[in-house]
Amino acid sequence: MLCLLLLALLASCGPAEQSPPASRVLFVGNSLTYVGNVPALYSALASENGLTSPSDMIVKGGATLTQRVDDGSVARALEAGGYSHLVIQERGGDLMCAFGAEACAESLDAVRALAELGRRHGVTVLLLGTYQPDPSASQRLVEAESAAAGAAGIAYVEVSETLRLLREADPRRAWFAEDGFHPGSDLALLNAILVYRAIHDTLPEPGPLRVAAPIYGSTSGLDETLRSSVSPPPLAATPMEIQYDSDIVANLIGAPR
Repeated sequence: MLCLLLLALLASCGPAEQSPPASRVLFVGNSLTYVGNVPALYSALASENGLTSPSDMIVKGGATLTQRVDDGSVARALEAGGYSHLVIQERGGDLMCAFGAEACAESLDAVRALAELGRRHGVTVLLLGTYQPDPSASQRLVEAESAAAGAAGIAYVEVSETLRLLREADPRRAWFAEDGFHPGSDLALLNAILVYRAIHDTLPEPGPLRVAAPIYGSTSGLDETLRSSVSPPPLAATPMEIQYDSDIVANLIGAPR
C-alpha cells in the first residue's frame, strides 16, 4: 500500500513550470539612445510581456563608441558581470563616413572592439542603427551599418529604412523631437520594439504601455557614468513617466519588417 501511495504521489508531480530566463541589457550610445529613454522603453515592453529584463546605460550627448572603448567604461561594466546583451549605437553619420575618413575608420574599429569585448564576457552584442531622412542617404547608411555589424560578427538592428517607410505612411506621428533631429516619442518606442525583437526573437504583444522612468530630452545632464535606465535623472525637471495608448503600440509593433 505504501508503494502505491508513493507512485501516485510521484505521478501527480509533473515538471515545475519554468519562467523565461532573465536578461540584463547594457545600452551604450549617445543622445539618439537616451532621448526618450530607449533602454527604459525596452525594459517596460519586456515587463509587459512577462519577461524580466532590466537595462543599464552608458550614454552621453555627442559621444562616439571610440570614446567608450578608450575610457574603458564598457569593459569595466562587463567585467562586473550580469549582462546578457550589449546594445551599441554610434553617433549618427559616423559609420557612413559623414565626419571624414579618420572618424569612420575609428568607428569601425570601435564596433569591432566592443564586439570582441562582448564575446570575451559571453555577452551578445547588437548594433542599433541610426537614421537619415533623405532616402538615398538612408539606404547608404543602412548598407554601411550592416557592413560594420557583419565585419564585427554581430547582429544589426536596422532603423532608418523602417522609419522612412513609416514616415511616408504617416508623417504626422511624433517621429522627431521638437528640434527636428532627435527621436520623438514614437521613434523612441520603435527603437525599443526593434531591440526587443532582436533580443527575444519575437515581437511584443500589443497593448497600452506605461513607462515609469526618466524621459530624457536632448538636454539631460547625463554623462558616461554607468546608471540604470530608471535611476533618478540628473536634472529635476526631467519628466518621470510616459504613456502610450494601445493603438500606437499596435501600429508600431506591426511595422517592423
